[in-house]
Amino acid sequence: MFVKNCWYVAAWDHEVLADTLLARTILDQPVLVYRRADGTAVAIDNRCAHRGAPLSMGRREGDAIRCMYHGLKFGADGRCTEVPGQDNVPARLCVRSYPVAERGRWIWIWMGDPQRADVALIPDAFSLKHPDWRYKPGYLHYDTDYLLICDNLLDFSHLSYVHEKTLGGSPNIAQSRPVVTPLPRGLNVTRDVRGTVPAPYHARLGGFQGKVDRRFNYDFLLPGVLLMHAHVKPADTPDEDMTGALQFHSCQALTPETAHSTHYFFMQAHRFRLDDATITESIYQSLCAAFEEDRQIIMAQSRMLDATPGGQMHPIAADLALARFRRLVQEFSEAEREDSMPLPAAIHRPVHAPIA
Repeated sequence: MFVKNCWYVAAWDHEVLADTLLARTILDQPVLVYRRADGTAVAIDNRCAHRGAPLSMGRREGDAIRCMYHGLKFGADGRCTEVPGQDNVPARLCVRSYPVAERGRWIWIWMGDPQRADVALIPDAFSLKHPDWRYKPGYLHYDTDYLLICDNLLDFSHLSYVHEKTLGGSPNIAQSRPVVTPLPRGLNVTRDVRGTVPAPYHARLGGFQGKVDRRFNYDFLLPGVLLMHAHVKPADTPDEDMTGALQFHSCQALTPETAHSTHYFFMQAHRFRLDDATITESIYQSLCAAFEEDRQIIMAQSRMLDATPGGQMHPIAADLALARFRRLVQEFSEAEREDSMPLPAAIHRPVHAPIA
């Protein structure tokens, strides 16, 4: 169940260099991502219209791609411009091209109706390219349905258990009820955890001597993009007082590869000790360790669900956000199938200032 009229993250910018031909499957569709001579990103079908050879095994010639099986040449707009040994080029010898936009360090692709590809709908992942924040980019591949990963990100109660020795550190997270607020194309989730022990890696970074207050505040937007402000600070200090706080901004994007596999792009930026590269690396390594914990439990869950197709999953209170998001995905995908969905409105939220 995919929503096609959405912007999906296709790649980090460093994955597509001047001479790169990146093959990536998105929503079951083999796509080729590359750059024109002027550096702008292009995405076209990776399947040659002639005999189905991968265009990613071809070569770039100017802004075009030459298939290295029989030599057909395709422009960045998907049209075939040359067939060796043949004077005319039939119109049917073309491949699909996709709307592409580059924001920050993410290359976004629109997989649906190109007439609906409004760049105002691209989520504002501002910290991907902002002088006040530092981070290291990450990527994981999952052999699971992307909605299971959405479930994980929409219910942070799992931090108390899956990440007991990494990101969590206390059962207080699971015991703190989040506030879930609807957005036009997603949800906002806010969870305050007060008077708790710091997570192990927060203790290392902040040198906290006692209890801390933690806040998670994030938008989770279609098709599966998390934009989160989070902080950790000494307990019993005023909410607006960020003295001694560790402030983070996390950008995470889920892009379905197939119905049973997912691309996961992630980062966690920090707003303290910006000139210390060891801090950035430490945060990245801690995040990788924790996200691998997520990946292991979610893939095990997926295998169990596949092995017990008749089994039921019984909801609990913590499922509120994920149930609402799944309902939103279903509504959008059904509307697309019926070809009755109106042009969606852009989200305008003041996200550039950290939420205290």
